[in-house]
Amino acid sequence: MKLPSGSLRVRVYAGVDPLTGKRHYLTETIPAGRTAEREAEKVRTRFLNQVDEKRSPRTRATLNQLLDRWLEVVDIEPTTRMGYVNKLNKHVRPVLGKLPVGRLDAETLESFYASLRRCRDWCGGKAFVKHRVEGEHTCTTKCRPHVCKPLSASSVRQIHWILSGALSRAVRWRWIAVNPAGQAEPPAPPHPDPQPPNSADAARIINEAWRDPDWGALVWLAMTTGARRGELCALRWQHLDLTAGVLTLRRSSYLDEDGELREKDTKTHQQRRVALDPETIEVLRELHGRYLDRLAQLDADNDLADYVFSPEPDNSRGYRPDTITQRYGRLATRLGIDSHIHALRHYSATELINAGVDVRTVAGRLGHGGGGTTTLRVYAAWLSESDQRAAGTLAARMPPRPAAPTLRTAESSPYRAIAAELREQIATAMLRPGDQLPAVAELAAAYGVSVGTAHRAVVLLTAEGLVNVSRGRRATVTYA
Repeated sequence: MKLPSGSLRVRVYAGVDPLTGKRHYLTETIPAGRTAEREAEKVRTRFLNQVDEKRSPRTRATLNQLLDRWLEVVDIEPTTRMGYVNKLNKHVRPVLGKLPVGRLDAETLESFYASLRRCRDWCGGKAFVKHRVEGEHTCTTKCRPHVCKPLSASSVRQIHWILSGALSRAVRWRWIAVNPAGQAEPPAPPHPDPQPPNSADAARIINEAWRDPDWGALVWLAMTTGARRGELCALRWQHLDLTAGVLTLRRSSYLDEDGELREKDTKTHQQRRVALDPETIEVLRELHGRYLDRLAQLDADNDLADYVFSPEPDNSRGYRPDTITQRYGRLATRLGIDSHIHALRHYSATELINAGVDVRTVAGRLGHGGGGTTTLRVYAAWLSESDQRAAGTLAARMPPRPAAPTLRTAESSPYRAIAAELREQIATAMLRPGDQLPAVAELAAAYGVSVGTAHRAVVLLTAEGLVNVSRGRRATVTYA
């Protein structure tokens, strides 16, 4: 088709758009010129090949439309879905949402990732003021100039895998022929660096938390079992067997899109049984006793379905996970400790590993999937500490190391050690005035050093006036 400007438009039928049901065409405009017809024929041939080989996009749908459709059919956990939606709405849709899916390529995605690593607000390097409220208003101290803050590598990787999942579904639906995310390279995974509290800080945390014994019991259980905060919030008395000393983790609490408290399966969709030590059993017995005392005051009956940890006197409602996070954060801030509630899970894991417990058992207590792969990757640094302790154990069983004659003195350098021993022999009259010292080569062989080192020892004694050296003769002890 020739346009009024002289340009040529190539248009090839590519089927029916599965989203709109309308006829879909591949189009491209060739600028006017002497070679326009030849270039147009090349484009037409390329389009026909793409259609024949089913490598052409079948839709003009945008990325926003693909994401909406994908979120309708993908089967994921509610909390995972909320995380996906938040990241897509905040970072992806404003920038790439209106772009046709067929025009996405690896370069576009990698440029997008690079921009997020520079600034999460997609500022483009331009200065602007971040206003506290929208519309006309009087700026306050909370309306501040924008400061670029990069998005973490882990968050960019999560965005990449979200897009990869949606685009993979688009390939399956034949919206596009190739998944561009499969050709794009996300940021390298960050090196795991858990920072659990040390033993001294853990003791301070427990002592501070025990100002409220019920809260202290929750912190104690988080440390000793490594349970997730949502699992602690969903824990009920029927999940505790204090006689057998076993805790069963079946459910996890979370907040839905409306901020309402809900429960779901654990993160790995499997319940797990965690053995309790005698001290933890006693902590939970005392907690249960306080629970029964409150029910007696309220003239209420106990119910095994009641929550173990609750803000209500009758334990009828569990804690919100964010409440646990905020309360623990305030506790750590008061103590001047840089910590968060998930760090107690790290504390439990690292203490077990450092105590010599095998990785598979630690993974089972924490609820890690993959037979310990996650545990091994995240806590490799503490496994290294265990390896160092093993090396120390082996060293303790080794036979005593023979001490070299030259190292029996406290002198730091070998030639000083030789000079000190010769000096002692002179002082104790083992070497008398006029006696010859051994030849330099003999000293080197006797003390296991080089000839140069033995020579330095003789030079040192000569400088002190204890030895006299003449050309062509052995060094002799001087007369007092």
